Amino acid sequence: MTRSPLKAHWIDEWHPEDATFWERTGARVANRNLWFSILSEHVGFSIWTMWSVLVLFMGPEYGLDAAAKFLLVSVPTLVGAILRLPYTFAVARFGGRNWTIVSALLLLVPSVLAAFVMHPGTPFWVFLLVAAIGGVGGGNFASSMTNINAFFPERLKGWALGLNAGGGNIGVPVIQLVGLLIIATAGSGAPRILLGVYIPLIVIAAVLAATYMDNLSAMRNDTGAFVEVVKETQTWVMAFLYIGTFGSFIGYSFAFGLVLQNQFGRSPLQAAAVTFIGPLLGSLIRPVGGRLADRLGGARVTFWNFAAMAVALGLIIGASAARSLGLFTAGFVLLFVLTGIGNGSTYKMIPAIFRGQARLAIAEGADADTAFARARRLSGAAIGIVGAIGALGGLFINLAFRQAFLTAKTGDPAYWSFLAFYLVCAAVTFAFYLRPAPADVASPRLAYAGV
Repeated sequence: MTRSPLKAHWIDEWHPEDATFWERTGARVANRNLWFSILSEHVGFSIWTMWSVLVLFMGPEYGLDAAAKFLLVSVPTLVGAILRLPYTFAVARFGGRNWTIVSALLLLVPSVLAAFVMHPGTPFWVFLLVAAIGGVGGGNFASSMTNINAFFPERLKGWALGLNAGGGNIGVPVIQLVGLLIIATAGSGAPRILLGVYIPLIVIAAVLAATYMDNLSAMRNDTGAFVEVVKETQTWVMAFLYIGTFGSFIGYSFAFGLVLQNQFGRSPLQAAAVTFIGPLLGSLIRPVGGRLADRLGGARVTFWNFAAMAVALGLIIGASAARSLGLFTAGFVLLFVLTGIGNGSTYKMIPAIFRGQARLAIAEGADADTAFARARRLSGAAIGIVGAIGALGGLFINLAFRQAFLTAKTGDPAYWSFLAFYLVCAAVTFAFYLRPAPADVASPRLAYAGV
């Protein structure tokens, strides 16, 4: 490993697959970058979902109905999803350390603006604009995962990326828990305290990234892989399934507090007291989904997980009809847990799909090294696209809730549409990855057997 004195924090030689290099210096450097990447991504997730907490502070004096609030929490979801693709490319263009600093400091913009506008009398379009700017936090996941993926050897990528993703996702329940503590102690009229907590954290994350993280000179954008992977049917199948898992996780994270307030008349404190539980459990259990996929097969876990998500929606629909708050909350917590399992299993499926294609190509006479190198290139590119498209599920969920409460004054129409969607996801998973493959050894279906 060589670090040019003229290029501080740039590493010009990086060979993680070399066991001697890894034991001598690689592991220490990679793990250091991992932990500070997790911190920055964690804060990014918190700022991305900040408006799911701020709306709990917006009482009747703000003059916003349920439909307006659901629209307000939808726009950062949309912007965050769109930004995931350029953030993926930014790491290779500017360097992982450099972009982590920039992406962290960008979080100051929506946080400071929110501190200025969070008061009754602010026009709704101003709230929408500031919430949209908060979407920058959604891009941090893509750049962080791309960066950390380059630091670790193949045998440790699952562990490293699982920690990175889980640590970032936990930013959602953490900011909700902080919001609960503020509402419980200072009341629902003190939203600026929340921002006063996070603005220093953003600065700390940026300073620590600048001090302890590194750039890898060898990282280059592989635009050819992105061009190739967008032509792959499997990319879009997995993006569709990820809408059902991660899209559900982030969508419900934004919406659950508002649902409790509008459907069950919960106060901001009562809603905040349970809002964080589901995202917390969903974040913590994500690695379990990956581990189950390792043992049982990603497609099998994903199929049964979607079936279980449909059952959870059935429980929620029944609880809504019976006006049972306890059963309703339990159903949503279960749903959050299942989204976490599905996040882990679907992400495990992506590299398995492209490895399956490589094995089929080898069986037809292709060079093994070339085939598996292609699989690594395409799976990395596919992860970026799938992550971006999947995050749009959060937008669809909040728009569905908005329309349901606008027209029916209840979330029931949205619940039924979610249930139907999960059944479609289960059917798609079975059709592409679980139905028996034909006996023809050249059939593409064999590439996905056992995914």
